[in-house]
Amino acid sequence: MAGKVDLSVCGRVCLLGEHSDWAGGYRRTHAKILPGRCIVTGTDQTLEATAWEHPNKLILTTTRDNGEVVGPWECDFRDEELLRVAKGGGFWSYAAGVAYQVKTYYPVNGLVVENHTTTLPMKKGLSSSAAYCVLIARAFSKVYDLRMPPRAEMEMAYLGEILTPSRCGRMDQCCAFGRVPTLMFFDGDLLQTEKIDPPKEPIFLVIVDLCAAKDTMEILSCLNKAYPVASNEIEEGVQKLLGEVNEKIVKEAAEVISQGDAKRLGELMTYAQEQFDKFAIPACPSQLTAPKLHATLTHPSIQPLVWGGKGVGSQGDGCAQFVARSEEAQGEV
Repeated sequence: MAGKVDLSVCGRVCLLGEHSDWAGGYRRTHAKILPGRCIVTGTDQTLEATAWEHPNKLILTTTRDNGEVVGPWECDFRDEELLRVAKGGGFWSYAAGVAYQVKTYYPVNGLVVENHTTTLPMKKGLSSSAAYCVLIARAFSKVYDLRMPPRAEMEMAYLGEILTPSRCGRMDQCCAFGRVPTLMFFDGDLLQTEKIDPPKEPIFLVIVDLCAAKDTMEILSCLNKAYPVASNEIEEGVQKLLGEVNEKIVKEAAEVISQGDAKRLGELMTYAQEQFDKFAIPACPSQLTAPKLHATLTHPSIQPLVWGGKGVGSQGDGCAQFVARSEEAQGEV
C-alpha cells in the first residue's frame, strides 16, 4: 500500500468531433454507421486530491469550482451498495460506479478521497464528471499499487460512469492522458488513440465560459434518437453530421494541427460549427439554439483577434473555444 497519495487530473476540451464517440459505438450492431473520430486535448484546469485506504467504506469530500466544500459523504464498500448509489444518480453516483467497477476487477478495499482544490468548471463541456471518474480510478490505482496505465484508468472511469444515468461516450475519459493532443477513433467497442505530432508553430487557444447553462443529458437524449436507424430527415442529418461530415473535418484538422496552421484550424472550427448548426439544431432546438454561444462566436469585437471558433463538448450554452491569431490576441480575447 502507498499510504496517502496526491493526485491531479485535468479536464479535456474536444477541439473537433464531439458526439462522434457514442455515435461510432452504434457500429457494434449496425455496421453501416461510420466510425467516429475526434481530436481532444487536456486543459490547464484540474481536480487536485489526496487519497488513502479505508478498510470498508468509500468516503468522499469534494470542493466545487466556486470553493464550496461538499461532504464528507460515505457508503459501505459492498457491491450492492455501490451499485445502488451509482444507478440512483446524483453527484456521488460517479465515484460509486467507478468504485464498483474497480472492485469487480481488482483486489481492493475501501478508499478515502479528499478533492481539496478544483479549478475545472462544472457543466461547461470540459468533462468535469469524466475527470472525477478518472480521479477515482487513479486514486485506487495509486493507493493499492494497481499500476493502471492511462488506458486502464479510462476504461474503469468509462465503465463506472455508464452505470449512472449519464450516457457518456468514450471520448471524455481521455483526460487521463493529460495535456496531450490526441486523435481518437471509435468503432463499436473498439477505441484507438493516436498522439498528434506537436505543432511546428504554436497555436493559441482560448476557452470562454459563457456563464449560462445547458442540459447535456437532454442534448444526448435528443441526438441519440437518430440512432441506430434514422426514421426521418432530421435524424438522417444527424447521422450525416457525425459520420461523413465529421470524418472529413477531423482528418484535415489533425494534419493542420501538426503543421501549426492556426489559420486553417480556425477556419475548420467555424465550418464545423456551421455544419453542426445545420444538422443538429433541428434535432434539439431547446438546447442547441444556444443564443449566448452564437452571439459570442459572432461578436464583432472578437473577429479581428481570432481565426475562428466553435462550441465545446456537447455544445449548447456552456463554453466557446477560439483559435487566436497570436499570443497577444489570446490575452485580449
